[in-house]
Amino acid sequence: MQVRLATFNVLHGRSPHDGLVDETRLAAAVATLDADILALQEVDRDQSRSNHLDLTAIAAQAMNAPEHRFAAAVVGTPGERFRPLTHDDDGHGEPLYGIGLISRYPVRSWQVTRLASAPVRSPVIDPGPRGGIIMLRDEPRVVLAAILDTPYGPITAAATHLSFVPGWNVRQLRQVIRALRTLPAPRILLGDLNLPAGLATLVSGWRSLARRPTYPARQPRVQLDHILADPRDGHALPAVTAADTPVATISDHRPLVIDLA
Repeated sequence: MQVRLATFNVLHGRSPHDGLVDETRLAAAVATLDADILALQEVDRDQSRSNHLDLTAIAAQAMNAPEHRFAAAVVGTPGERFRPLTHDDDGHGEPLYGIGLISRYPVRSWQVTRLASAPVRSPVIDPGPRGGIIMLRDEPRVVLAAILDTPYGPITAAATHLSFVPGWNVRQLRQVIRALRTLPAPRILLGDLNLPAGLATLVSGWRSLARRPTYPARQPRVQLDHILADPRDGHALPAVTAADTPVATISDHRPLVIDLA
């Protein structure tokens, strides 16, 4: 029996080649991964830039996955105008941005953990045609965890997308680990941690299930996207039999995919 896990920062479904968000293209990119458990980052819902689509629902349909949930990190659009959520149901009818977790396996329960944004702006490279450095305001982050009934028994799988602010993402990762340790083992964390592999494993104390560069998509040089396993009761997980970062038609990140068997 094989279980395939994947994490994918989808850049709100946008193609870096033409700058367009196309529902069919997104669905095809997700379907190609053929994942049983998929974590998504930079996910839109009801955003004008992504044609007011529910990207998590589109991805779940493409996977033929009955279980999915979107967790908003902010109401509004990062880089423009946004505000933190005041509660989980905040922002109804407004544009939302966050993460998603999708599963072909039944979900026993969900847990959402919220992470505060960095208190200062931070310099980042402008991905636009002019390039250069811009001072960007950080946004709050969120962790979405599910206890899944898999062929190997219950597994806790969690998705997140941590801050781009150096040091603050380290603090957030420690918060994530503390939150996940309250859930049943074995535990797996999937997501864009905005940290290189060595630092992500050092800070978390968890082991990497795949070491592959994922960013930038055209010629990956650094691994920002990770699948980590808690070494506590980690023996309950099957072995990793394959790992890949396939080329996708969307996003500036490569998806990271592993097989457990």
